[in-house]
Amino acid sequence: MKKILIIEDDPSIGELQRDYLEINGFNVELIESGREGLEQALTIEYDLIILDLMLPHVDGFEICRQVRAVKEIPILIVSAKKEDIDKIRGLGLGADDYVIKPFSPSELVARVKAHLARYDRLSGNKQVGKQEIRIRGLTIEETSRRVYVNNNEVNLTAKEFELLTFLAKHPNRVFSKEELFELIWGLDLAGDITTVTVHIRKIRGKIEMEPANPQFIETVWGAGYRFSV
Repeated sequence: MKKILIIEDDPSIGELQRDYLEINGFNVELIESGREGLEQALTIEYDLIILDLMLPHVDGFEICRQVRAVKEIPILIVSAKKEDIDKIRGLGLGADDYVIKPFSPSELVARVKAHLARYDRLSGNKQVGKQEIRIRGLTIEETSRRVYVNNNEVNLTAKEFELLTFLAKHPNRVFSKEELFELIWGLDLAGDITTVTVHIRKIRGKIEMEPANPQFIETVWGAGYRFSV
């Protein structure tokens, strides 16, 4: 049974999330304090974290930053903060998804299942041998999920790795933000594609010599992104 941690200081919202997830077969722990939630997230093994941003003692941004620094598990932010800057900051800190309150509990369950399935698929890769993509000093090892630039390893989150690998496997083809969101995240956010822009920016910052003048992931204005070889 998958174990989920909810960090939410509004009992009515947290209990609603917990009830729907438990009905769908998940083992759920609900914590209302940011400080206690961070401690639990760092010391106990969970399969996924649902995280509010406006929490007492320690806010959700700091929790996301600290957890992502040491753990590769899905983090879903659920917040009433609607501004793009908050979405960009949360996703930039390593969150996998951003859900705006009020939300549909059924939609939240669907997102949880989708993210867990993708992490299971990534972590469960048991292929023998080292599958590599090598392009102009960039090396992507699919089996070990490691990325090197000029033989120096760079650390990518699970979603960053999946997005980079997908683009590298389809060189010189232009994908719109909507296409990439559907292909990598597999969810419909009613046109909210901020997460794609944020992840592309983060990847460029890690693999490009000059992120402002990218040589690998190019922007095709008005169309989307293209991996250039």
